[in-house]
Amino acid sequence: MSALKQERKWWHGVEETILVTILIMMAALTFINVILRNWYNSSILWGLEGTLYLFAWLVLLGLGYLVRTSSHLGVDAVVNIFSQPKRKILGMLVAFICIIYALLLLKGAYDYSANFYNLPSTEGRVIPTGFQEMKPYHNKGYTPVFDIPMPDWLRPYWEPIFLNEGDAPYHKLPQNIPYLALFFGVLWMLIRFIFAFIDIFRGVSDRLIASHEVEDAIDNLKTEDA
Repeated sequence: MSALKQERKWWHGVEETILVTILIMMAALTFINVILRNWYNSSILWGLEGTLYLFAWLVLLGLGYLVRTSSHLGVDAVVNIFSQPKRKILGMLVAFICIIYALLLLKGAYDYSANFYNLPSTEGRVIPTGFQEMKPYHNKGYTPVFDIPMPDWLRPYWEPIFLNEGDAPYHKLPQNIPYLALFFGVLWMLIRFIFAFIDIFRGVSDRLIASHEVEDAIDNLKTEDA
């Protein structure tokens, strides 16, 4: 196995471990809250908000995972009409369009969340033409979530970076922590599209998505009839 394949396999494992961990945390948090509400007339105050942010992380990080596993919805009826060399060209064209799309999403993700990290957003609707002139009210690094408490072990690392001089310490988790999912989720999807483009170029595959839902449905009907 080449070094590149070994590295990819390692990243696949890390990706799947993160997604499974998030899913387990969501299930555990929801289960504990149900038990507390029904049996002890209590609850974890920040449980609902925590589950919401975990779900956002799961969805956004899952974008890249679905690209890797060819699990996004797609139709390959047109692609199957063409010969193998033409499929490769079409596949590379589609992958290139997806890369451009992911770059646009990445710009939007950065612009949406930049001020929460006391960073300037970009100017220009499609292509960045520069950075905004930062004003004091643009700095939103102090903006907290509603209920999730700020872990004490995180304060020495986070507060010196994002709190302005004179700001009170975080009582709740700052929004820039859960919002990391937005930028890194889109960035990971972009990386996966680049890998997909490389695989099509090298002849490992000839398309991004292989959709066989109709064939699977017919096979299921045949199995039931049998």
